[in-house]
Amino acid sequence: MAPVVAIVGRPNVGKSTLFNRLVGKKLALVDDRPGVTRDRREGAARLGDLAFTIVDTAGLEDAHETTLVGRMRAQTEAAISEADVVLFVVDARAGLTPMDRQFADLVRRSGKPVILLTNKAEGRGGIEGAYEAFALGLGDPVPISAEHGEGMGELYDALAAVLPQPDDAEEAGEETDGVEADRPIRVAIVGRPNAGKSTLINRMVGAERLLTGPEAGITRDSISLDWKWRGRAVKLFDTAGMRKRARVDDKLEKLSVADGLRAVRFAEVVVVLLDATIPFEKQDLTIVDIVEREGRALVVGLNKWDLVADKPGLLKELKEEASRLLAQVKGVEVVPVSGLAGEGVDRLMQAVLQAHDVWNRRIATAQLNRWLGDVLEMHPPPAVAGRRIKIRYMTQVKSRPPHFAIFGNQLDALPKSYTRYLVNGLREAFDLPGVPIRLALRMGKNPYDKGERR
Repeated sequence: MAPVVAIVGRPNVGKSTLFNRLVGKKLALVDDRPGVTRDRREGAARLGDLAFTIVDTAGLEDAHETTLVGRMRAQTEAAISEADVVLFVVDARAGLTPMDRQFADLVRRSGKPVILLTNKAEGRGGIEGAYEAFALGLGDPVPISAEHGEGMGELYDALAAVLPQPDDAEEAGEETDGVEADRPIRVAIVGRPNAGKSTLINRMVGAERLLTGPEAGITRDSISLDWKWRGRAVKLFDTAGMRKRARVDDKLEKLSVADGLRAVRFAEVVVVLLDATIPFEKQDLTIVDIVEREGRALVVGLNKWDLVADKPGLLKELKEEASRLLAQVKGVEVVPVSGLAGEGVDRLMQAVLQAHDVWNRRIATAQLNRWLGDVLEMHPPPAVAGRRIKIRYMTQVKSRPPHFAIFGNQLDALPKSYTRYLVNGLREAFDLPGVPIRLALRMGKNPYDKGERR
């Protein structure tokens, strides 16, 4: 298993910028304002021949444990306790603050190897500020510039002195690869703000891994977590709540929503989590449309079910409403869950695996054309300008999601209602509930068409 390195420090010293530098991607949200990062974010980092897991954390601040800032600090302290090495970051240009000194004592008491980094040390002003960091008593400071990539060689030397040797790490990685033979299913949890996404994921993984609370919009970054359910590897993505676009005017919220949409694109199955007390709001339907356009398998979760479970017949009513409102993913599984009470997680994961199987399903061409022949005989396509539209045959060109191609003549004149009829027929005949179905119409070249003449 790769060693774990945690980046800690007060707000706005450049921790997320350093995280992005070490993982080689812009995974963590970065902004000029302090306090952007709230949850712990992990990533696979590489510096030279050193491979390790890097953890970005919220800025350390002094606050009561029941407040949001206090809960953010608790997450950072948990990251320190689980890390093998701590990178303590200070701002070389701002100089040392009382907060830096206070949290340096916290890091020192952890007993973990600590590497002191003075970020933003480019230029004469930065170098002079770096010398002040000697006063923290954490050893020689390593001046770096996470923004410009300066000082990475010195950081490599400092990490190499405390991390396992590269050969040992590679051997451990090879042993792990032998055990992890199955590739994890990527599952994104999306929904409106305060739908209970982070609470549900915490219940699924069995730990307070994500920051939660009564405040709406706590989650900002899309956080990925590795998990196993009944021996099956799963990578869970927690995302920021998605409000109506017209209400999103803050730059940071726009970045958070864009990060959530990116998680949807990389996912295989998307769980759209609704608040069971106010389900199927317009924004919920918009989010389902986004998932369908991206071609992801879909499961609808009704969270906070413990608040409405005493209403008889409500689940049946909501399933009928889902069938009516979500016609583009007809048959989608609707699962009642309670993240707070820990109910329905097994049912939800069974629905996720079933949706994943349907999303990957392939149908033999012979079966498709037998079905197509019956459909055309029962309900042939309409005539256009006195000429019958001819559909010759069809085949499945790919899965993930199921994508079919129909070949024939004058298919550009085929009414939308008839293509919907074909899609619904495919869904029912071959048991394809809850996944988007793509239908491509392909026509042969007409040698008598002027556009085709040489």
